[in-house]
Amino acid sequence: MKRREQRECIFQLLFRVEFNGEEEMPGQAKLFMEDIREEHDLREQDETYILEKYAKVSEKLSEIDGMLDTASKGWKTSRMGKVELTILRLAVYEMRFDADIPEKVAINEAIELSKKFGGDEAPSFVNGVLAKFAGQ
Repeated sequence: MKRREQRECIFQLLFRVEFNGEEEMPGQAKLFMEDIREEHDLREQDETYILEKYAKVSEKLSEIDGMLDTASKGWKTSRMGKVELTILRLAVYEMRFDADIPEKVAINEAIELSKKFGGDEAPSFVNGVLAKFAGQ
């Protein structure tokens, strides 16, 4: 599985956080991974990467949301679309806490996710918010 596909899986798993309680997420993660195994040739290392990165992002959600609230003037996380919010959370995590992902890659991948999963305005919105994090 390519890194972009892994990132899409992490995004999809993180998206479930918006609709499930914290106590439900382990079960949701298990069901999600079962579905992914059926759809993709999923290696053990792919599954490990997806689940570990999901867990790392989840641990930082409140911190990331605070950063997003500060950076996105007039657009608190509570007002953002769930798709865009999830994409931004993943991208900000990669930009601030994942030394293995170059900042430009995190931004580009977030824009690509927003083109695939978000509305018409999502790519420009995601790009505008992430631009405020770039180079810091």
